[in-house]
Amino acid sequence: MEKEKLYQLKSDASKISPVLNVGKNGITETLIEELNKQIKANRLVKVKVLKSAEEGKDLKTIADELAEATRSTLIDVRGRTVVLYR
Repeated sequence: MEKEKLYQLKSDASKISPVLNVGKNGITETLIEELNKQIKANRLVKVKVLKSAEEGKDLKTIADELAEATRSTLIDVRGRTVVLYR
């Protein structure tokens, strides 16, 4: 992905709110299904990763798993928030 597009997506992402929370159950089928629906509808989505979701995993690993499971591109990880785009 080109830098300009990436900057634009990061900028757009700063204006939206997280649509989903990854909680203590981690990455479930239901979460992936809902995330796919949100990505299909909005293309660019934010997901909040709660502290309880991080059992033995770091945030980057969780972000990569979400991107892979939804066949989307990981745009940014800032704080506890992951930005995905398809």
